[in-house]
Amino acid sequence: MPISAPQGDKLADLFSLKGKVIVVTGASGPRGIGFETARGSAEMGANIAITYLTRKDEAEENAEQLRTEFNVNAKAYHCDITSFSSVENLRDSVIQDFGHIDGFVANGGQAANSGVLDGTLNDWAKIVDVDLHGVYYCAKAVGEHFKARGKGSFVITASMSGHIANFPQEQTSYNVAKAACVHFAKSLANEWRDFARVNSVSPGYIDTGLSDFIDRDTKQLWHSMIPMGRDGVAKELKGAYVYLLSDASTYTTGTDILVDGGYTAR
Repeated sequence: MPISAPQGDKLADLFSLKGKVIVVTGASGPRGIGFETARGSAEMGANIAITYLTRKDEAEENAEQLRTEFNVNAKAYHCDITSFSSVENLRDSVIQDFGHIDGFVANGGQAANSGVLDGTLNDWAKIVDVDLHGVYYCAKAVGEHFKARGKGSFVITASMSGHIANFPQEQTSYNVAKAACVHFAKSLANEWRDFARVNSVSPGYIDTGLSDFIDRDTKQLWHSMIPMGRDGVAKELKGAYVYLLSDASTYTTGTDILVDGGYTAR
């Protein structure tokens, strides 16, 4: 049956995540999109499960910060999103520890550093495996839980690169994978229409530290293409994620929210 309208009327109630359990993959960095999404969700009262691949200490520090600062339950879990069994183990562990999952943010990803001709077949396969197949594995694993509960919100971190071709860097594999993520969200929203909502967020150039190696001239070129003239910071994205995870968006599914400083509006 159709997903029902929310019970609350006040905006504070609609945006509240109190009592909800939110999973965010790829949230071990100190100033990344994943951790800011987890922070935003914790600010609104959610209990949080974050994942890491290799940075266990950093992820556990992030979880401790959430517990201390927001007085919520938070725990870090190891997960390799390119392994379906690893994602299944994550789902089962979170349900065992927290009881259920209300929202899942498929945020883990990897940037490309080569084009089609200068990159290897393995370079291509790795990016698609992480950035597309990883999202599929997350959806398939948590979707079974959402269907059993009759509710849930699945949010994908896509990219403005799924809408445009970046210049001057060559990253076709990444662009293709992120474009697929945008359409995956739309298609899955139809599949899951009776029990869960599916949406995506497409960030533009966000200063998370991952592009610190980019030379100054290239960054200036990027900024010249952005109407707002600068990189975004990760905290400017958390409102979009909280909206999609909360009851404020119960009539929103199959949507992609661009947060790119106007880049794609040029």
